Amino acid sequence: MKASRLSIIPALAAFSLLSACANIVAPTGGKQDLIPPRLISLSPPDSQRNARIQKIRFGFDEYVTLSNASAQVQIAPLLRIPLTVTASGKHVSISIPDSLLQDETTYHISLGDAIRDIHEGNAYSSKGYTFSTGAYFDSLAVTGRVLAANTGLPDSAATVMLYAAASGDSAVVREKPMYSVRAGADGRFVIDGLPARPFRIYALRDANNNLTYDGGNEWIAFSDSLILPAHPARGPIELRIFQEPLSDTAKQVTGRVAGAFRPEARGSTPLLSGYRLSADTNDLKRRTQDLNDPLMLQLAHRSPIGLNKEKLFLSYDSSGITVEASLSVHTDSDRLHYELQTPWLQNTAYTLRLQKGFAQDSSHHDLMPGRYSFRTKRDEDYGRLSIHLPSKYYGKQFLLQVSNEKDTVYQQPVRDTMVVLPLLAPGMYTLRVIVDANENGAWDAGNLFLKRQPERVIPYLQAIHLKAGWEQQVDFEGKK
Repeated sequence: MKASRLSIIPALAAFSLLSACANIVAPTGGKQDLIPPRLISLSPPDSQRNARIQKIRFGFDEYVTLSNASAQVQIAPLLRIPLTVTASGKHVSISIPDSLLQDETTYHISLGDAIRDIHEGNAYSSKGYTFSTGAYFDSLAVTGRVLAANTGLPDSAATVMLYAAASGDSAVVREKPMYSVRAGADGRFVIDGLPARPFRIYALRDANNNLTYDGGNEWIAFSDSLILPAHPARGPIELRIFQEPLSDTAKQVTGRVAGAFRPEARGSTPLLSGYRLSADTNDLKRRTQDLNDPLMLQLAHRSPIGLNKEKLFLSYDSSGITVEASLSVHTDSDRLHYELQTPWLQNTAYTLRLQKGFAQDSSHHDLMPGRYSFRTKRDEDYGRLSIHLPSKYYGKQFLLQVSNEKDTVYQQPVRDTMVVLPLLAPGMYTLRVIVDANENGAWDAGNLFLKRQPERVIPYLQAIHLKAGWEQQVDFEGKK
């Protein structure tokens, strides 16, 4: 019996070995296929003249598929009915509604990255397909650059569009263009293969990708006149794209602009007694009150009578002596936010005293009185910026605008060729000169249907890194 058991063991081992050999294991290693599909046949051939092409058939050396063909495969000039693109095995077919083709016109079909091999997704790279319904190919071009009108910097989010001159001023809101191209990263664009005909040109930040201007949050740019491709008297076209204002009332920014008080600001007084202060009153050593900004007082409930200014007092410590500070109080229409203004002294401890009856809540109950101390910042907490402006920007029709990453901190007419800003918070700053044509102290956007261009902005092309305790000198140079 014992011998029988021993004889079974080699048999089991042999069976296990055979089972292991029978397992199918996927092959490992090998080079990844990086070669895109190769075109081996094309019918009808490219570059046909006097042709009204109805269907194009591309043949490749491997199986292919389509990726986002509706967006990638485009024809110029555009047709009212889109192309039909299908893939089957090693072939791709494009059907064209030839009844919409115009006489004596060059058409170009771009394929983008739509055609890919079925395994690795390698995209077929092609210059596209061109044919003409006439006896020659159109070869003229329109070139130019799109700028964001409010900054003067290149705009890479715009689509440049051409309409027939006879289409009228309102075509951009009614119908799709004949030609369109996306501006590059530097805002530059080229539309080629054009006939010697006049066009209307627009640039559009197209929020819903329908190639028509819908207003609202979409941006628009236009040329004051018709353009003629490759006209010898015309250089590159400059299109300044803008968002039309929702109302005719422009927000005018003058002088130094204080940052809005945010109730969640770090270190501000908690909203426990029916009101909140913008300064940190928990630690008198921390310098939190900006020398440029008022102290902000926010009420939690709408007060029917507002503040009693006779019950508010502000004092500061001067070498151990308490000195009463001058105090002015301003509010907006909601009577919830109040600006407490005084000429702040640097690195000084201030105390705000809110006496009984200084304010009431909506139930006519007095808010809790309080005594709050805080400290202002010092000069060394700020940077100093000196800006030299060329004399060509001198005058009230030019506005110097200085902005940080959150706000516009200075916007004034240029009254001197040297502007010094001594108390700027550390951070990154941008400079620009606004050509204030109507001298209203603000930048004005354009209006498409009134044919009013936005006011021109000349940017300083480098961002300025301002550090605490440092002075930065800038020689402003820009191009109109």
